[in-house]
Amino acid sequence: MVNGNIFHCRKHSWPAEDFVGRTALQLVRPLRAFLPRSLDFDGGAPPEQAWRRKLNSHANLLKEFSVTFMEAMRMMSLGLRLWSYVREEASHGRKAPIDPFTKERCKPSASQGVPLGGMGSGSISRGFRGEFKNWHIIPGLCESSPVMENQFSIFVSRDGGNKKYSSVLAPGHHEGEPDPDLKISCRQISPFIPHDYKDSSLPTSVFVYTNVNVTVLPVFGLSGENHVSAKEMWNIMKQNGHFDRENFSTGSSMPSSPGQTLCSCLSLYLGRATWRYTQFYGTSERSAINLVHDALTKYKLWEEEIEKWQNPILKDERLPECHAKLPAVHDGDSMSNSDEDSVSKFAAVHGPQMQEQTAGLKSEEPIPYLISKDGPEHVGKFLYLEGVEYIMWNTYDVHFYASFALLDLFPKIELSIQRDFANAVLYEDRRKVKFLADGTSGIRKVKGAVPHDLGTHDPWHEMNAYNIHDTSKWKDLNPKFVLQIYRDFAATGDMSFGRDVWPAVCAAVDYMDQFDRDGDGLIENDGFPDQTYDAWTVHGISAYCGCLWLAALQAAATMAHRLGERHFAEKYKLKFIKAKAVYEAKLWNGSYFNYDSGTSSNSRSIQADQLAGQWYTASSGLPPLFDDNKIKSALQKIFEFNVMKVKGGRMGAVNGMTPKGKVDDTCMQSREIWTGVTYAVAANMLLHGLEHQGFTTAEGIFTAGWSEEGYGYVLPCVYRAISD
Repeated sequence: MVNGNIFHCRKHSWPAEDFVGRTALQLVRPLRAFLPRSLDFDGGAPPEQAWRRKLNSHANLLKEFSVTFMEAMRMMSLGLRLWSYVREEASHGRKAPIDPFTKERCKPSASQGVPLGGMGSGSISRGFRGEFKNWHIIPGLCESSPVMENQFSIFVSRDGGNKKYSSVLAPGHHEGEPDPDLKISCRQISPFIPHDYKDSSLPTSVFVYTNVNVTVLPVFGLSGENHVSAKEMWNIMKQNGHFDRENFSTGSSMPSSPGQTLCSCLSLYLGRATWRYTQFYGTSERSAINLVHDALTKYKLWEEEIEKWQNPILKDERLPECHAKLPAVHDGDSMSNSDEDSVSKFAAVHGPQMQEQTAGLKSEEPIPYLISKDGPEHVGKFLYLEGVEYIMWNTYDVHFYASFALLDLFPKIELSIQRDFANAVLYEDRRKVKFLADGTSGIRKVKGAVPHDLGTHDPWHEMNAYNIHDTSKWKDLNPKFVLQIYRDFAATGDMSFGRDVWPAVCAAVDYMDQFDRDGDGLIENDGFPDQTYDAWTVHGISAYCGCLWLAALQAAATMAHRLGERHFAEKYKLKFIKAKAVYEAKLWNGSYFNYDSGTSSNSRSIQADQLAGQWYTASSGLPPLFDDNKIKSALQKIFEFNVMKVKGGRMGAVNGMTPKGKVDDTCMQSREIWTGVTYAVAANMLLHGLEHQGFTTAEGIFTAGWSEEGYGYVLPCVYRAISD
């Protein structure tokens, strides 16, 4: 069992003394307080909170998704239709958004770190040995293999030049060390700075190498100086495979002092108007040079801003170490547009097919994306993928769990995304689509329904790339939209945003009336996986969808009141009161809410996500949906069963657990652990005063997804649970 006491024990993951000698540290630490900011003087020690791995270790290949024989048999028809769909898309030169049949080139392994660069501009990762790998330059495509030519190199000279060493700084790819007494530290700085929408969009990263006891360094000058220029030096390297000796003998050679640094900068500049950073640097050939210049002159300021953001958490002794070390990184793709008309840019990318793709729309209705410019937030359009396995932009059911980070760090981008979905609610696309789960057909986008995603090949125009089920019949997307809109409205206090999206909120709520078939105010599920758990069937009233619906009604009523829409405020309030009584009467069993109101074998299962609506309610400052004792009782039940009965709490919260304490094996998703759901459950516990339970739950998913294997999973979304 996991001992709760360890979660409040703060220990340094990587003591500085392990990396840099005590003598050097004694010289460096006093000096830093007196040096001007323009000088970069670093002791070379890694940060106290860091993931540690020996350079000669080997990355473990991690287990991947698998299904049981019975699950495979049940999904055989779906698999055949999906295989046919993948082949059909390939015949048209398009990649299917979901393709389990093609071997992915980005295999999960415990070898990669935080991606380089800002967001919305592509990314490159580095392995823990220093190699550049996992190239996400073209949205939706990934190349995992390192390019070994793209490395930093070092030349070492000792004893008056009698001993010379040279090496590529990609440890682990050679035997031994070129100079065992030499220690080099590399700081990698990317401009990911909250609320800085310009610098955080730049495709650049600065590398600061701190050297100890390096005797000879290459010498070069800037233009106009009487030295070989950096450009000339690297041209010689390119032609001859090594630096000219003159670069190492020009002028006097002095041993470097402890903490002396050398800087380099990487910039991958794609001069295409689609990318937001071209708004600031243009598309000329010199843009990359200007960007590198700015990065080298501003990186220390970037570091200071990052430290201001992170230190309140890293230095908070009340928080467990796992919370401080938790990586806020994303290894999918993201794309950020400039503030020009988004359609003109995508027309430039996709060519003349744009006219064809809008041919199925109702001619009497305006297409909001064809007439809209940049929104009031002036941050352009933003797209991101949840991972490289699912090539669908801004999947909204997942954004429900992930969007808190955007709201906190880049609220203007979050509001821009919500505006896109608000426009989408009022939009209809009548082109026919075949749904793969049952082989039926329907229209691509139904007016009033929140789309599952903003598309794949033609985002904003060809929405709902997901075509397993007809998501216009899902019961969770519309409530999730209302809840996210109200949370963002309450957090930002932006009345203009609230008024602009209000018509979509009303449409989303009213659309759900069709699913209240008995008129009791509460929506019912339809006996198929009609929610984000798209392999987990629900019958009748659902704990998950029903709780989201109650929370959405209360949020809509409160938002209406704040906007002066009294009629809607009263309407949604009365519906909420009526639905709440039915929900509790049908699902509450004395200690938690049943999975659903049906009579199936898993109807009494304990779902980890049963209080998702209450999580948003508490996060948005709204009154609780249920009595406090019921909320705490359900959360405690989830903790004792879904968390602690799976590997002693070391994996997170399994989605489904039977009342007998066994993992619910109804389907693959009931026995999975979802990262976002576990953190939502942990947050819900903390919001309701269950501190030990919340941090223990978060510690489990942290251990499973990060602590043991590093940032190993391309999509750390799902784990398989095995009960004790």
